[in-house]
Order: sequence, then structure tokens, then C-alpha cells
Amino acid sequence: MKNKYFDLIDQSYYFPQEGFDLKNDTLTFHGISLIHLIKKYGTPFRFIYLPKIGDQIKKARNLFNRAIKKNNYNGEYNFCYCTKCNHFSHVISEALKHNVHLETSSSFDIDLILNLLEEKKIDKKRTIICNGYKTNDYLSKIVAIQEMGFSNIIVVLDSKTELQRLTSVARKNKMKVGIRMAINEEPQSSYYTSRLGIRQNELITFFNDNIKNNPNVELKMLHFFVDSGIKDSLYYWGEFQKAIETYIDLKKGSKSLDCFNLGGGFPIRNNLGFEYDYEYIINEIVKNIKEACAKEKVPDPNIYTEFGKYTVGESGAIIFEVLEQKVQNDTETWYIINNSLMNTIPDAWSIHEKFILLPINKWNNEYKRINIGGISCDHSDYYNSEDLNQEVLLPAYSDKEKEPLYLGFFHTGAYQDAISGYGGIKHCLIPSPKHVIIDRDEKGNIIDYVYRPEQSAKEMFKLLGYEKE
Repeated sequence: MKNKYFDLIDQSYYFPQEGFDLKNDTLTFHGISLIHLIKKYGTPFRFIYLPKIGDQIKKARNLFNRAIKKNNYNGEYNFCYCTKCNHFSHVISEALKHNVHLETSSSFDIDLILNLLEEKKIDKKRTIICNGYKTNDYLSKIVAIQEMGFSNIIVVLDSKTELQRLTSVARKNKMKVGIRMAINEEPQSSYYTSRLGIRQNELITFFNDNIKNNPNVELKMLHFFVDSGIKDSLYYWGEFQKAIETYIDLKKGSKSLDCFNLGGGFPIRNNLGFEYDYEYIINEIVKNIKEACAKEKVPDPNIYTEFGKYTVGESGAIIFEVLEQKVQNDTETWYIINNSLMNTIPDAWSIHEKFILLPINKWNNEYKRINIGGISCDHSDYYNSEDLNQEVLLPAYSDKEKEPLYLGFFHTGAYQDAISGYGGIKHCLIPSPKHVIIDRDEKGNIIDYVYRPEQSAKEMFKLLGYEKE
């Protein structure tokens, strides 16, 4: 009896499942033949499947609106996309088709907002939530676009000093502000309290002394962010409860405050056994806010979320070819892929993030334990553990087989390009792979094209000063 790779996956997780299926014994992603894309574009390449972005937005919006109705909640739900997660024009344009608001993180993000305005992808009524540390340049640009007519900018104060610097720049218009509440970190963290935001025990005093009677600003939002995301854990619900209590205390002294921002996002699927009850968590969020506000006779706030990874993470993937298999001892076999893992999915190297790893072909071969190595000379350029079973199991193959083994890392659409420095200098001068965009037309037909080819030596040398202008 052969222990086929398909049998392993089917018995462990059940297969097919959402987004993944087999056609002619090769993997498909949301109905797209990946072997077809490999033959068309070669490897390595990364792709983004744009329709998945809209699916995620609609899913969150529907679940929040359902919970609002179920709990007789009187506030509104607002979906924000945080641009830092994936800044590409095709990604943000796709999100904007679904009428999302935007969250910014730095000075150049404001230039991006102006570009979207010029292209008529947003208007001046769009809500822009300005997070991150406010450099003087960032503050100046925020004030400038408000003076241009942007009427729904909310500047979230990350520290007490930002208010004075904001009001010194904004002399003409009254600014809407939010306050970010610093949270206690999880017990295993390297520090106790987040460096971001204002400490809870100082927040009310700061509001009373600096905002309450300040004619130049009005408080609109309390911002609450847990870095590890929204989880059904004692830690998360404890910090969440403190944030609701703080909102209520602030609201009693502020007529203008009406927004509660759940910074920190939902998790995405990083393994085939992923389980997360989005509907339950969302209902608990809405119910708890409703009950706390009703108890204190405070109006229900409008709820904002800033989903970045949740919005775009599951839309991306990167495809490699196995160049060689190396048996280094009795127990370790290496599959060497045709790029660098450190360069292409840096989160796997830097914070040991896990992604869904699946072969594209050879599902009927037997499976074996594998280490995956990149072609850089760095010891850390490897991937050898999955989130559930702590080892990588992939199809075995013979070097005599004509077709190479192809591997895909899925749900890599968030942060990887930004962290690796898209189009920049790469470790060992290994080029960025080609970037493919996949969409569907109104009839559901697949549209795919190369957004940018594989990085060339000339492009790298120009950055390094060898190629002159």
C-alpha cells in the first residue's frame, strides 16, 4: 500500500477545502490551474488573486452588521484597510471598490492619499485614520489635506506630545483626534507595556487637561490595539474590557466622542486545520460593547476595524520549483528551491511565521519529511516546520521523473513585499521573482498578466551605483 501525499492531506485535514482543490492531479487555487500558470510564466513567481480581497471585506462587514442587528446595537460598523499591509495600487484599488475607509501610518501615506484622490478613486469625504508616530512632516501633510477639504480625517494621538505639535501646525481648522490606549503586553512578551499609545492611568487626565476645553481639537475616537490580534483568550478579553471601560469614562466627559476602534486584526488561515469562529468573536465584541454602554447609559459607539492582513493575506501566494534534492544524512533530506525564502517570505525567517505550504503536482507520490532550503548562502534560509505538526511533509520524487516538483506558499499577500523591499537590493543579489496579477471579468473569466517581470541585474546595479543615470 502506497502512502500517497493526497491520502496524508485528506486524512489529516479533509480535502478539498476552501480555496484549494485538485484538477488533473494538480493543485488549483480558487479554481485557477496553478500548473497552467507555471507553464505560462515559469518559476519563481508570486501572484495576487484580487477577488479574494473583496470576499474578505464582504465577510467581515456582513458578520458585523448581522451582530449589530442581533444585539439591537445602535452604532454603525466601518471597515478600514490599513495601507501598510500591502501598498500596491492594484490591491488598494480593489479594496476601494468595496467602499472601505483607509488607515495611514507615515508621511508618504498622505502622498498616496493624494494620488488616489487625483485618480478619482476616493473623494474628500472618505474617512482617513492617521496612525503611527507623527513626525513633523507627517503632521504637516495631514493638516494640508484637511485644509484642501478632506472632512473626515481622524488623527490618532500615539503620545501626549503629538497634540501640542499638531495644534502648532493646525492653526486654521479644528482637528478631529483619537487617542490610542497603551495596552499591557502578553506575559511572554519582552516588555510589559506597549510603547504605542498613552497609558490607561494617564489617559483620562490627559483628556481633561488638554482636549476637553481645547477649541482647536475635538475627540472622536478611542483606539485600542492588541498586536497579537483579536483572539478568544483571557488576555485579549481582559484588555478589551479595559478599553471599553476607558471609552465609557471618556464619553461621559466628551459629547463628540463616538468611535471605538478595534485596532489589531483577525487571523488568517496559516494551515489547513485552521479553526477560528469569526461569527462568534464578532458577536461577542458587539454584545460586550452594547452591555457595557447600556449599563452606564452611554450611547453605543460606531465601531471601526483596521484589517490589513485579514484583507489581503489570503489573496497572495508564491510558487517555486525544486531544483535539487540533497540527502545530507540518514534522516534529513533537503529540497533546494529556485529562490531565497529569506528574500521572498521574510516573515518565515524573521518571526517564524507559518504559511500554507502545498505541492502543486505529484500528489499521488509517497510522502516524506523534508527541509526546504533557498539558494542563498545563508544558514537561516530554510523552512522546516508547519504550524500544526512541526515538520514539513511533501511528496517524494525520483530524479528520473521528467516533471520537476513545484511548491507553493499560500496566503502570503500581507507584508512580505514591504518587508523584503520590493524591487530593492536582495540578499546574495538573488532577484525578486516576477509578480503576476490574477482577476476575473464580469462573466467570471480569469484574467492574468505580469505586473512586473523578474528583477534584472541592471536594475540592481543601478541601485548600487554601478549603472549610471
